[in-house]
Amino acid sequence: MTTVESPEKALFASTTRAFLQKEAPLTYVRELHAAGVSFDRGWWRRAAKLGWTGLLVPVELGGGAISGSGIADLAMVAGLIGKTVAPGPLYPVSTVLCALVECGEHDARAATIESLISGETVASWAVYEPGQGWAPLEPSVTATPHNSGYRIDGVKDRVEAGAQSDMLLVVTRSDDDQVRQFLVPTTAPGVRIEPQPSVDLVKQYARVHFDGVEVERSAVVGKPGETTALIERQSQIAQVLQCAEVVGILQTVFDFTVKWALDRHTFGRPLASYQALKHRFADMKTWLEACRATAGAAVAAVAERSPEAGLLASIAKSYVGEKAPAIVQDCVQMHGGIGVTWEHDLHLYLRRVVLYRSMFGTPEEHNLRVYAWKESSR
Repeated sequence: MTTVESPEKALFASTTRAFLQKEAPLTYVRELHAAGVSFDRGWWRRAAKLGWTGLLVPVELGGGAISGSGIADLAMVAGLIGKTVAPGPLYPVSTVLCALVECGEHDARAATIESLISGETVASWAVYEPGQGWAPLEPSVTATPHNSGYRIDGVKDRVEAGAQSDMLLVVTRSDDDQVRQFLVPTTAPGVRIEPQPSVDLVKQYARVHFDGVEVERSAVVGKPGETTALIERQSQIAQVLQCAEVVGILQTVFDFTVKWALDRHTFGRPLASYQALKHRFADMKTWLEACRATAGAAVAAVAERSPEAGLLASIAKSYVGEKAPAIVQDCVQMHGGIGVTWEHDLHLYLRRVVLYRSMFGTPEEHNLRVYAWKESSR
């Protein structure tokens, strides 16, 4: 995910890497957790100034890609974020921006887009619902015509940075049984945010209750005929970015585990010299490279808007989601007793990998999607 193809992209990569090493090291992640904080708004604004938030936004709306492919650039950032399991609402903001810039009335959203790009405003995608798996096109939250706008009722959960967001892009079902999305301020009357626990140290989620929330017609994002395609596009972006970050995590964990095995001696010889461990390292390296390949193919397909983008995103989410926890768990075992202590950094990476396994579709759910796609293409 960190391959560079031009001097501009090389500079962007090195700048991002330096920023994360200086302002988001693992010690900072631990400090945020100790303070009960997900991310610092000032930190996020500084990250936004690097260009992270504008990569999916066309130049005429204030953004711009570095390499010509905003998704590829964003995937590179995600891979670097994985090296320090950095905080921040990159994926929530990116999925919301995707909908705002690709909907038919994007010019009317210029002020909101500008605010999101600058980092002054934080938004998240409210797509999950209690008791449901990954079913973005099957919402039970309702949007009913009311006065000059709509009334929204229902509950969303697993909303990343829900309590830290200024607005939410809410997936609903309208009175004509169509799926629609609404941009709703979190301060609107009737919005109630309930924090949810997370296995990750700094990724915080929330259950959001909408009790008769009234919004204007201008809150609708996307026309009826384009909403399904928008949601599919948002889903693909969220999935491939998470896969890209996980690949960054796996490479980091694998590298320092190899170093540990070379440096650690037992009975006068390095741990890495034992044949059984060599075989295990070979297996992990094979799985890691397969994760990199599937994630890279998915990123490329989504960037090119390939007809098979959804299929490749599901393949990547399934394979990476299945193999990543096993690789990190093996690295924990390689470290022995110290690998399961709070003081060691391994659990920070394991927590993020386990969390991402279930977000935006589990491997099992994506296996079913791949099967359905294969069946439909016969």
